[in-house]
Amino acid sequence: MKKLRYIALTLCLLISGCITSQKDTAFQTSTIDALLAGVYDGEMSCRQLLKQGSFGIGTFNHLDGEMIVLDNNLYQIKSDGNIYKPALSIKTPFATVCQFKADNTAIIEPGSSFEDVEAVLDKTFPNQNLFYAIKITGQFESIRSRSVPAQKKPYPPLKEVTKNQPEFNMKNISGTIVGFRCPVYVKGINVPGYHLHFISDDKNKGGHVLSLKVKKVNCEVDILNRYSLLLPKDAKEFAETDLSKDRSKELKVVEKR
Repeated sequence: MKKLRYIALTLCLLISGCITSQKDTAFQTSTIDALLAGVYDGEMSCRQLLKQGSFGIGTFNHLDGEMIVLDNNLYQIKSDGNIYKPALSIKTPFATVCQFKADNTAIIEPGSSFEDVEAVLDKTFPNQNLFYAIKITGQFESIRSRSVPAQKKPYPPLKEVTKNQPEFNMKNISGTIVGFRCPVYVKGINVPGYHLHFISDDKNKGGHVLSLKVKKVNCEVDILNRYSLLLPKDAKEFAETDLSKDRSKELKVVEKR
């Protein structure tokens, strides 16, 4: 009888979505190509997203700013440069999260640039076929970041939005970089390579990282060998969007603009 009750409870939890994702799992909702094409409304609420991970990045419905999930707290960096604590009922059209637990560290030298950080991580973690969650905490000489303003329908493609994106230049600032390195084979689904967001220690500044210069930091990495993708099942815009187009050039412009 006890065993039957346990099985029933487990099934209920699975159906209700209360069981969190497995260890070493990168969980993702929707695809980067859908976002590039202008699918800015999602089905998953931020409350549901947090059940899947305590660490990650993404955006919000209507493309309303950059998302950071850190220590199970949700932050929204809007285009005015300020950071907000959004309602968990707000939905997300694209996000990637995990249950972060560091497997290893990397040594990032003072003065390192974004490209230097990439090179160090590539050398320290040479397996390009796994996912890596990256947490860099400490002091930075500079960080250049951006956010994006909320959009109205009919939604323009992301490359048009980022042409006039607000950028923020931060000097001598302490905080945390949150992000992922994804394998090349997820092209069209997630961002191949590095995708990083920043939030300051005082929770006043942040955004999608465009460039940086390190002062003194600690770098932790969680190696992820499971990948879970949830697609919008009932979203009309997602269903009607042509995702056969190769948008890799658009993504390169959007990520580094």
